[in-house]
Amino acid sequence: MIKVGVIGALGKMGSEVVKAVINNNETKGEMILVCAVDKFKTGENVWGNVAIESDIEKALEVNKPDVVVDFTQPALVFENTKKYINSKVKSVIGTTGLSAEQIKELEKLSKENNTGCFIAPNFTTGAVLMMMFSKMASKYFDNAEILEFHHNQKKDAPSGTAVKTAQMMAEINPDFTKGNVPETELIQGSRGGNFNENGKGNIRIHSIRMPGFVASQEVIFGAPGQTLKIRHDSINRECYMGGVELAIKHVFNNNEFIYGLENIL
Repeated sequence: MIKVGVIGALGKMGSEVVKAVINNNETKGEMILVCAVDKFKTGENVWGNVAIESDIEKALEVNKPDVVVDFTQPALVFENTKKYINSKVKSVIGTTGLSAEQIKELEKLSKENNTGCFIAPNFTTGAVLMMMFSKMASKYFDNAEILEFHHNQKKDAPSGTAVKTAQMMAEINPDFTKGNVPETELIQGSRGGNFNENGKGNIRIHSIRMPGFVASQEVIFGAPGQTLKIRHDSINRECYMGGVELAIKHVFNNNEFIYGLENIL
């Protein structure tokens, strides 16, 4: 049985992970919740026998989880993940906001410590397929832009899913602005952010933050006489849990560093 700790356990995603682990224990017997960490309600038994803890390092030392799942804050996730790896605790990271440089550093640290680390911008199979389909379409279209929609409590923009999608598209096509005329923004930012990594991409990303959304993304491709739209909508946060469980099982059985759920589908 996999001993699981959840960091950011009282958050919207963290609480869903806790429920998923408890449900897995009751129905499949594959996982058990051994610790829950959050800055609120310290000491309270929110879920049966597991009390909320506030100190990550102490929680790792005392409860000895096999895998921790982190859904905290963009400002915390990098340092948190280093703590997990340095403590030789395997981790599944769902918090977005990590830079390309930080991800490379975590990969290096993971290999040095021979400790598995699984980072995914999105855990829904539909969203991962949307990214894979967008990568496929990039071979046939020279123009594309990304629109991503999230609730207004999301702190980072663009989303990790949008950045990952752009990275995958740029692997196939280095410039998605072919034929565009020189532009002048009358209102700064009206054309969105321009993804350009290592001189590749030139993909405009537009981030919408509004009540009513959970998470949606649309990739629009254009060519003379046609457009192609690839869209995924998350209706509720339960849709992420299948991917989270899959990641927990994979990282438990492997010591490798993985970035992106598509690598194990």
